[in-house]
Amino acid sequence: MLMRRNAPAPDAHGALMDANYRFQRHIYDLTRKYYLLGRDHLIDGLDAGADSQVLEVGCGTGRNMIAAARRWPSARFTGLDISAAMLETARASIARQKLDQRIALVEADACDFASNTALADRQFDRIFFSYTLSMIPAWECAIEEGLDALAPGGSLHIVDFGQQERLPRPFRAALFAWLRQFHVSPRGDLRPVLEEAAQRHGRRIDYRPLYRGYAWSAVLR
Repeated sequence: MLMRRNAPAPDAHGALMDANYRFQRHIYDLTRKYYLLGRDHLIDGLDAGADSQVLEVGCGTGRNMIAAARRWPSARFTGLDISAAMLETARASIARQKLDQRIALVEADACDFASNTALADRQFDRIFFSYTLSMIPAWECAIEEGLDALAPGGSLHIVDFGQQERLPRPFRAALFAWLRQFHVSPRGDLRPVLEEAAQRHGRRIDYRPLYRGYAWSAVLR
């Protein structure tokens, strides 16, 4: 059975993320492109056809939503984030790109879709997490929420920090120490948690390390 971890209350975590990104959000996309590797590979693999409903959990500044909307022009997108500050930036970016008719934004807890009327009882053809599970305290619950919200035949896509297993130990130590400053915790047990979730939900998993273990990628179909 899934072990659910204790997590801060959603309001507290939202406030923490707002404080964390109040100023960073203005330079977030410029700086993160150098080390959030594998995001565009995930977007290319969505295969979001006509009228597909796509949800990004932890959409941040909207960068991935904009890229995905361009890559899959017949799909419709929803971005979820717990940080009002990040959503403010996302909303402005999406409007500048004239994509606000195809991308909706929702302030919500990744571990409780049902608490938001825009998400309750909805199903999505594609759901993706891009470098967000390492920032969600009760990340196993977020995976469960995602799997429960998939439409029949849908798929869940993940890319996040790996354990740097084929990279030098000093690099791993330095990276993890730096990430902790931003409340980021790479999930060393991501693969077994996903395998167990896939088995319970009757799905198969395609898991692979990227860039010598710098990142991990997974798709549950």
